[in-house]
Amino acid sequence: MDRAKEKRLARQRRHMRVRKRVSGTAERPRLCVFRSLRHIYAQLIDDARGQTLVSAATVDAEVRAGIAPSEGHKIAQAKAVGQVLAQRAAAAGIQQVVFDRGGYPYHGRVRALAEGAREGGLEF
Repeated sequence: MDRAKEKRLARQRRHMRVRKRVSGTAERPRLCVFRSLRHIYAQLIDDARGQTLVSAATVDAEVRAGIAPSEGHKIAQAKAVGQVLAQRAAAAGIQQVVFDRGGYPYHGRVRALAEGAREGGLEF
């Protein structure tokens, strides 16, 4: 088995371990993070209904507009995604969430996204 496949499967196993305990509701949805090499995606999910309530990603025009060209590195982009997600959540009436890091370590872009969401007003 190649190294990339092993890493992907290990992350999926970590994610499933976390998902056994973390579940989102309508009052407190799950903030789920997916990180690719180029982009980062976040969404608020109501697991009881199986529905995505709010989402944001680096591919969104609103996120791209909020990032200055000099701040184009991935950590600044992740923080902007967190702030945009928090704004959209506030518009939808969501204040509290459960954080699901998606099997990724809590540092770098994942941490920046969480900090941006907290700065935007979400409570973990």
